[in-house]
Amino acid sequence: MAYKNAELLYGEKTVNLKLPKSTALLEMKPLNGLPDPQGAVVAALADPIESPPLSEIAEGRKNACVVISDFTRPVPNKIILPPLLKVLEQSGLKRENITILIATGMHRPNLGDELEYLVGREIMDNYHIVNHYCRNSEEYRKIDEIDGAPIEINNHFLDADLKILTGLIEPHFYAGYSGGRKAILPGISSFETMKFMHSYKMIDHPRVTNCVIEGNPFHEYGIRVTELVKADFILNVVISRERDIAGVFAGHYNHAHLAGCNMVYEHSAVSLNQRFDMVVTSGGGYPLDATFYQISKALICSMGIMKEGGTIIIACECREGMGNPEFRGIMGSVSNYQEFTEKYSDPKDFVIDQWCAQNIYQAADHAGPIYVYSSGLIDDDLKSMGMIKIDDVQETVNDLIQTHPNTIVVPDGPYVVGMVE
Repeated sequence: MAYKNAELLYGEKTVNLKLPKSTALLEMKPLNGLPDPQGAVVAALADPIESPPLSEIAEGRKNACVVISDFTRPVPNKIILPPLLKVLEQSGLKRENITILIATGMHRPNLGDELEYLVGREIMDNYHIVNHYCRNSEEYRKIDEIDGAPIEINNHFLDADLKILTGLIEPHFYAGYSGGRKAILPGISSFETMKFMHSYKMIDHPRVTNCVIEGNPFHEYGIRVTELVKADFILNVVISRERDIAGVFAGHYNHAHLAGCNMVYEHSAVSLNQRFDMVVTSGGGYPLDATFYQISKALICSMGIMKEGGTIIIACECREGMGNPEFRGIMGSVSNYQEFTEKYSDPKDFVIDQWCAQNIYQAADHAGPIYVYSSGLIDDDLKSMGMIKIDDVQETVNDLIQTHPNTIVVPDGPYVVGMVE
């Protein structure tokens, strides 16, 4: 029999698989890293999309707030931040008047070694860096109301004379694509705002999904708020499978972002003409697969290309286990999607992290058996969700592929999206 090989992203390594040649592979289209990524950033800042150069925008401003993604996103900050900060200082902004705001959303703050990993020692030691705390009411204020929900945004950003957003554009299972407006909503929003943006009703909306912008309320509310706060400039990048910068998109918060989304769609969204009996996938590698909380993204992508009742095999390191205590509490409180809906669909009963639990149970409800390969999880973590822990991906694939000839393998997990026609 002829074989083909696949490498599932797993932590900072890969899980190598040998597959029958007939097995379908869902992979990103080739995307090469730029030969001079920092030079590309410099050029993009000087000649941005639908915007004056950053140096021109920054001239005469008293202070600036630069929003960056948190530790869970593989944004190449050590490459993109130095040129941006240099332009700000050369335009007359004093270093002490520049604040770097980490858009933690509802995640933990990034401190110590995590902060150094995020921005590098040079920036860590020489700039004012603050974490967003969504539950600290002194840090944000209300600027809008949508469907009766308060839209509350971090004061550091609102009070800045120059407002800049940075980030990574990739498929996102709620916003369509990450980056752009998402740095504000939900990145630097309050817990009350998150309750609305991550409500059961919002996550259940059919247009709140990967690679969809038109008619997606998650995206549209983000644009509305970004316009309202008058964001001045964005610097977003697209990266390759090897995490090299493949595209730089700077300028207008919407136009520059859409240009990056088009590149991502071209390389990360793949048309399929059928659904599959079995999906073998990954959690996306580190840092995305650090906790099972984030594995909801890969499971939702799998659900989108799999027949109802199909089988999922997923490799996810989960070096930090299931996730924070709130998420573990939700996963331990119910055992299926029906129970989840009964317990958490009422907005009055909203709890932090319920949205990822909602997606996990949606996928589990659609699927048949789900097999999980993970060095960071134990049997009891998975049994309550009806999932099966395995010790060897290759062995499990060999056993199941005989009865699942219509199998697809997705080595990059949620970084590539199958679009069934």
